[in-house]
Amino acid sequence: MSVRSSTVVPPSKSSVRTPVAIPPIDPPSNRNRDKRFMPDIGQFNSIAPGDEREASELRDRLDMLQEDHEIALEKLRLAEERHAQAEARAKELEKQVANLGEGVSMEAKLLSRKEAALRSREAALIAAKQNKDGKDEEIATLRSEIENLKDGAAAAVEHLREAESEAKSLRSKTQRMILTQEEMEEVVLKRCWLARYWGLAVQYGICADIALSKHEHWSSLAPLPFEVVISAGQKAKEDSWDRGSDDPDRSKIVRDLSDLTGEGNIESMLSVEMGLRELASLKVEDAVALALAQHRRPNSVRQSGLDSKSPGDPKFMEAFDLSEEEVEDISFKVAWLTYFWRRAKEHGVEEDIGEDRLHLWISRSAQTPTCHDAVDVERGLYELRKLGIEQQLWEASRKEIDQPISVSSNHKSAADFDTSS
Repeated sequence: MSVRSSTVVPPSKSSVRTPVAIPPIDPPSNRNRDKRFMPDIGQFNSIAPGDEREASELRDRLDMLQEDHEIALEKLRLAEERHAQAEARAKELEKQVANLGEGVSMEAKLLSRKEAALRSREAALIAAKQNKDGKDEEIATLRSEIENLKDGAAAAVEHLREAESEAKSLRSKTQRMILTQEEMEEVVLKRCWLARYWGLAVQYGICADIALSKHEHWSSLAPLPFEVVISAGQKAKEDSWDRGSDDPDRSKIVRDLSDLTGEGNIESMLSVEMGLRELASLKVEDAVALALAQHRRPNSVRQSGLDSKSPGDPKFMEAFDLSEEEVEDISFKVAWLTYFWRRAKEHGVEEDIGEDRLHLWISRSAQTPTCHDAVDVERGLYELRKLGIEQQLWEASRKEIDQPISVSSNHKSAADFDTSS
């Protein structure tokens, strides 16, 4: 008995790595093999009897080699099939990884459906057990599968919740870094305030060592400070009259203010707040007010009663003609106060006095400024700072940002609970 040794030729590396599977090679049929060796058999018949044994051994060896060759081809075909299956599995895993973020929730739903289907099947098997035996093992297997699916569903839901929590945290941080429309408007107005008063400081020689550079910086961000603040005051006044008005002039004012909103991140707000604190610490605004007052022209005016027949002596009072710069400064501050009290009314800040202050400054904006108005606007600005209106508006705006995030989180938690149940 001869021992047949077969050598399996492993597929080359190039055939494994190629994306196209090599078509299986069909082993040759016995008929072709017989035909191929027909001439040899004729020759063997003509060979001497002593060589017939050797020829027979050669034929046996050739048959064994042919069988080994067929076995090797079969193994190669099986290896190629496994390779194709591995490639298909790898592609499927790549798709699963690519769709992981979106597919986790879908997987949880599918697992819930499979769990329901398995429960239904379990119930059917329990009912069939009354008439048939041998179902206990299958039921136990199904129960084990159900438990595994429950664990998988719970893990998927937990993974989804962690991903949503991280996304919510990032979204919250992003929203906190981005300013709202009102906050961006406030940044623009405060830049205008800084540009205007550093410009007046340059004009009157106040803080001459830094005034010019500060003015150039803030005026580059707010090239039209007076016009923008006056427009904001006008917009606030019209909003208090008719919130639904479609006046084209009002729309133009809104567009003009929106065009200058600048960067919408929280760094812009921090920058202007630092600029305002620097302005206050250097007392630039007080120095500008003093410089404007020194240019005021005194004018003694005698006023008598309108009715010449009315009793009483004529009244004398000391009045002052405001300079053009003072009139402009008062109008600027009145618009500033109107804007902030309008926002305070909308957000419910200082409700007991908010509406009265808004109407007061709206009425002042319609009048020609006097020397009494100069005193009143300074008192109004002091009241604005003392009550912390700007800080309260900032806190109200931040609270409005946090509320949509918490509402969205509650909706998602409820949806997760429904999915898991």
